[in-house]
Order: sequence, then structure tokens, then C-alpha cells
Amino acid sequence: MKILLLGKDGQVGQELQRTLLPLGEVVALGRHGADLNDLEALHSTLHAHRPDTIVNAAAYTAVDKAESDQDMAAQINCRAVSALAQYAKAHDALLTHYSTDYVFDGAGEDPYTENDTVGPQSVYGATKLAGEQAIIDSGCKALVFRTSWVFSSQGGNFLKTILRLAHTKSSLNVVADQFGAPTSAELIADVTALAICSYRKKQFSEGIYHLSASGTASWYEFARYIVSQASIRGATLQLTADGINAIPARDYPTPAKRPHNSRLNTSKLSQALQLQLPHWTAHTDRAIDQLIKIGIPT
Repeated sequence: MKILLLGKDGQVGQELQRTLLPLGEVVALGRHGADLNDLEALHSTLHAHRPDTIVNAAAYTAVDKAESDQDMAAQINCRAVSALAQYAKAHDALLTHYSTDYVFDGAGEDPYTENDTVGPQSVYGATKLAGEQAIIDSGCKALVFRTSWVFSSQGGNFLKTILRLAHTKSSLNVVADQFGAPTSAELIADVTALAICSYRKKQFSEGIYHLSASGTASWYEFARYIVSQASIRGATLQLTADGINAIPARDYPTPAKRPHNSRLNTSKLSQALQLQLPHWTAHTDRAIDQLIKIGIPT
């Protein structure tokens, strides 16, 4: 198997470099090796490497900036994805791609299934949905994983931001009325490799799957857990869990609307892979341990 990994320097991309390696030859490219903003160059890259498996971990993920940078978000999240899908179709390759809970409107309290009605409320969500549709329209062989609240010990994410702020602040306001499952890049990469391997053995089917950790938390609950666990593990912080104040989303306005409900129903994926997805606290603990070992960013 020859795998072309795009977005190698992102949170998920860095973990995929580890998990994809046992599956075959891996060519891992970042922004300079595969610029999704240049479709002609992307086309040349695909034909130069001729992969039979493409894993696209590249994306425009600046949710708020996308509101004023719509063309770039559409370029990376839709038009470039369409080019990948068209190549995959023409060369009988498998495309693995990542999407988001933002394709839904975020209403209700029940976890979203893959068949629920979509209704993105932001430019980011709309461009990610358009990327999904481009893959479907191409007719290529594809695995699309919708995920949410991604974190890791690398890159920029909520977990690292909370730990950084905890060094200097004694109080912090965090939104308490948005709910989801914090999901580690490590888990996403592990499941991706398992899914590709199972697909190649004809034990896993193409399609859209929801991939997130089990359990539910608000951002407020996630922040309290991060700080309390870091303190238990010996981190010296100014902030305690009790110093984190719960606020409604209306008190923290952002350019892009965030979903109230980011819960994803992962039953389809779990049943297809015969896999029990871990609770979100398991990989949160692992990430905190790693950050304490290498030094929490300040």
C-alpha cells in the first residue's frame, strides 16, 4: 500500500505519521510539499507519487477567521478536497478525509447520527459540508470521519490553552452550555489506521462515520477536569478548578456561531470495527501526562 498523507504537521497529521507507518509506504507532506491552495501543484503532487491511499488531514480550521476569509476556507475545505476525490476516482484510490460536527446546526440534546439532517451555522461548517458532498459527487472510494473537539499534546488546542492560562490566571470564565466529547488526535489516528487496514481486508465499508470519544462534557467541565488533573500530577498552577467560572455562550460572543450540541453518535463506527471507543478522560489524562513530562507551555 502506498499512502499519501496530507497535513502532516497538524495535530491529527502528526499522530497519523505514527499509525499509518505499519500499513505500507507512507509519503507525508505538509503545506510546503502539498499546497492545497494551488490545485495545479496538488494535481502534480498526486501524479508524482501515485498513491493508492490518500489520507487528507489538511484543513482550514480557523473557525472564526473563516467568516471573513470565505474563499480560502472554501478552497482548502472544498475545492482541494474535490480535486483529491477526482484523482481517487480516476485512479481507483481510497480517500480518507476528516469532517466535523459543525455540519449540523447544533440544536437538541441527542447525539447526531450520520443520517441526521445537516444544517451548518458557520462558514467553516458549510465548507466542510461542501467537501463531504464533493467526495460523494465524485463517486470515489472514501472513508469520511466526522469528529469534534480535537486536542493533543502538540499544536494549538483548548487543552493546551487552558494549561497555559492556568500558569498566570487565578480565575477564568469558560462556556458551560455547549456540549461535546473532547477527542484526542491520538485516538483519531489509531482508529483511522484500523479502519484503513480493515477496509483493505474487505472488513469495513466505505461511507461517513462519526468518530469521537465516548462521554459528554461542556467546555467548562473539560476545563475544570484539565486543571484538576494537572494539579494532581504535580503541575504548579495559579488557577484551581474552583477558580473557573461557568458562563453562557451569549456572554462570550464569537464571529462564528458555535454549536450548542456537538455530541456525535458513534454506534455505526463502533459496530463496524467491533470497537469500544474510550471515554474522553482517558486520552485527556495521557495528553496532560505528556505535557507535564515535556513541560507545559507558558
